[in-house]
Amino acid sequence: MSVDQATVKRVARLARLKVKDEDLGKLAGELNSILGWIEQLNEVDVSQVEPLTSVVTMRMKMRQDVVTDGHYPAKVVANAPMQEDAFFMVPKVVE
Repeated sequence: MSVDQATVKRVARLARLKVKDEDLGKLAGELNSILGWIEQLNEVDVSQVEPLTSVVTMRMKMRQDVVTDGHYPAKVVANAPMQEDAFFMVPKVVE
């Protein structure tokens, strides 16, 4: 794919970038070299490469999924404007 100056002008306008007319040729060349490099990457055979999320093999630390009261309910509701029996009280919104 080849990028011409009109395409550079259009992309710059879409990206809300102000580009001088004398810089359009240079930017077109740079974009063409970037696209050429991407085409080179597309030629690499990665069919035998396993996808990875990290360069280091790791497992997520898991904890038991249990429901608790947080072990300090009084501290949780301490700054609440209204509370009752360690629960937040909110005004009725829907009638």
